[in-house]
Amino acid sequence: MSSPVNLPVEIPGRLAGALRSGRFAVTAEIGPPRGADPGAVRAAAAVLRGRVDAANVTDNQGAQVRVGSLAGSALAQAAGLEPIMQMTCRDRNRIALQSDLLSAGALGVPNLLLMTGDRPERGDHPDATAVFDLTSGSLMAAARALRDDGVLLSGRAVEPRPRFLLGAVDAGAGTPERLAQKVADGAEFVQTQFVFDVGAFAAWMRRVRDLGLDTRCGILAGVGPVRSLRALDFMAGIPGVVVPPELERRLRGVAAERVAEEGMAACAETVAALREMPGVAGVHVMAVGFERGVPAILDAAGIGPVPVA
Repeated sequence: MSSPVNLPVEIPGRLAGALRSGRFAVTAEIGPPRGADPGAVRAAAAVLRGRVDAANVTDNQGAQVRVGSLAGSALAQAAGLEPIMQMTCRDRNRIALQSDLLSAGALGVPNLLLMTGDRPERGDHPDATAVFDLTSGSLMAAARALRDDGVLLSGRAVEPRPRFLLGAVDAGAGTPERLAQKVADGAEFVQTQFVFDVGAFAAWMRRVRDLGLDTRCGILAGVGPVRSLRALDFMAGIPGVVVPPELERRLRGVAAERVAEEGMAACAETVAALREMPGVAGVHVMAVGFERGVPAILDAAGIGPVPVA
């Protein structure tokens, strides 16, 4: 039950088209490999192609070294899957970040997701120096300046200007003022944290609609299957994620070998409920390393292949 999002017509891509038309959008996620084999990205793209509008290519997720998001996005695009290139502020200064913005534009990457990034101590190089020269908000401002005004943060002109859809992340909980600021900064779509408590998310969405944010920014609700009790414990500890008691009882009430199946079913039910929620532009299915499960979740939720572009 999404509303059309007011986006400039010159922004390219399938995801922008879905948001602009009000069609329920689906995005997923690809984690590039820890190794120089491009086959992992191509294999994931083959599974997701035709089932999602676009897929995030993560930027050294968890502060762990992997193939870069720019290279991963180029590989996904060559494999026929529209990428959403993640960019974090953790590893690069404003020179390198703006260079990557231009590089994404030069390669025709149509979507960017700009975020702060996990701190290095959480990853495989805990002694690495964090950069954070820009915040996610100032990186968004830099991307907007390049796209809309054709200028770098230094004030120097850029020609031609890159074209891309700009995205951010949001908890999808609490008060919507933080989201309102991200929209004011330039976010045209947001992907939320995992939604397990549909009722709590519906209450948040009511406040989002009251502010008119759903027509200015595509709200993609984050979902994902809980495939083990260990994963359940981990997700319950993520800041901003609420696992309702009834879901916990449901997953703990089945045999260990059935937890993954039950988690898939619960995820599909959540997707189906979100599809009927006013103002929700789509879902972002987070199943990194389990891309093959995404089509099954969408099928169970009654969402078929995406329209041919």
